[in-house]
Amino acid sequence: MRLDRFLANLPSYNRQQVRLLLVQRRVRVDGDTVADPRAEVREFSRIEVDDQLLQAGRPARYLMLHKPAGCVSATHDPQHRTVLDLLPAPLREDLHIAGRLDYNTTGLMILTNDGQWSRRLTQPATKLPKHYLVETEDEIGAHYVDKFRTGFYFAFEDLTTLPAQLDILGPRTARLAIIEGRYHQVKRMFGYFDNKVVGLHRETMGAIQLDPGLAPGEFRALTATEIASV
Repeated sequence: MRLDRFLANLPSYNRQQVRLLLVQRRVRVDGDTVADPRAEVREFSRIEVDDQLLQAGRPARYLMLHKPAGCVSATHDPQHRTVLDLLPAPLREDLHIAGRLDYNTTGLMILTNDGQWSRRLTQPATKLPKHYLVETEDEIGAHYVDKFRTGFYFAFEDLTTLPAQLDILGPRTARLAIIEGRYHQVKRMFGYFDNKVVGLHRETMGAIQLDPGLAPGEFRALTATEIASV
């Protein structure tokens, strides 16, 4: 939200008063004096006028988790262990999952309380590739590559998947880059060839790579560089 709109929505100020506050440089956002009415503020911003605190803000949290198999991508599940159960209780509050993984799929998972940031990470419009290491039951043919590039028609959603890049690494292993996250998308793509996916591991989301030092079930905070890459 624009700073002037945030202030004008408060019962304490009208639009004229807001303009005056900004001109007089009496408004601080995260400790810095701000005079631009178009400056963007968010729920994480600390906003003050003179010595009055208008919004305390809350810390934005961005976590990388190495998701193990046998774990549900959900914030709560009555029957199964969830990815949030892998975190200490004080860290779980308000977190949501940016890009879910299937029950037995492993690898990179991002948890955050910043909805705007996570939408940029996961929406196909941003065209951030997600890389997966895929293992299949049968051999992967060279003819798969062109089909992944042209797309697969999913009748249930009545859509054709966006172009994907398939690099064959071995007879039954490949690295796949997609920019979508349709339901069971990778398995359905290989299912077109009647080839069952027996192992699936997410390695990257955009420029964020799974830390090789994280064992399954371990997590760490994202670096400032990783956060800014989205």
